[in-house]
Amino acid sequence: MKILIIEDDSTTREFVAKGLREQQFVVDEASDGHQGLVMATSCDYQLIILDRMLPLMDGMKVLAALRATENNTPVLILSAMDSIEDRVAGLNAGSDDYLIKPFALAELLVRVQLLIRRASSDKREVTKYEYADLKLDLRSHRVWRSGFLIPLQQKEFLLLQYLLEHAEQVVSRMHLFEAVWSYHFDPKTNVIDVHIANLHKKLEVENSESLIHTIRGAGYVLRQP
Repeated sequence: MKILIIEDDSTTREFVAKGLREQQFVVDEASDGHQGLVMATSCDYQLIILDRMLPLMDGMKVLAALRATENNTPVLILSAMDSIEDRVAGLNAGSDDYLIKPFALAELLVRVQLLIRRASSDKREVTKYEYADLKLDLRSHRVWRSGFLIPLQQKEFLLLQYLLEHAEQVVSRMHLFEAVWSYHFDPKTNVIDVHIANLHKKLEVENSESLIHTIRGAGYVLRQP
């Protein structure tokens, strides 16, 4: 499992990294907010340990940037800012835990294990999605609309799954493309539009209303009329 530590204090960073490596974690390190954000968005991590007071880019801004890109990697904030208001602000900003400096390594390790375990459990639990009269089952790889079984191609199924995961949220063509095709989005391609159009037609069953809507200049949204 891979963990990223974003911490400008070298003593703290090396202390935490050493403790994690002794627990068989793979650890990457960043010493400022800008470097940390670049690393966090270019590699998959099971956990990010984030200091609040960072050079170049404040830890709270790093966290906000991550969540704005729908990066849901668990984040554990480390900070000497110990007031209730500071902790609440950190949690409200999208962190999953908040540990005050100075801290015991044993407590940090326990919190790390709990956060990773919780994230893994959340991923395992979601096997079915339902919205309005639409149902998607990941295990059987089947989709129903108003009780009718809808045969979908693999990419159509993945597109619908992404839309269900973000139901009633406008998602851009770029996010859809990168989530389903997993490589860099070419703004000139119309592959998303073609697949969405096919998916839209297949979901039109008896007496059903459209659920997938085009938001001009923004993307698509799964929403009841």
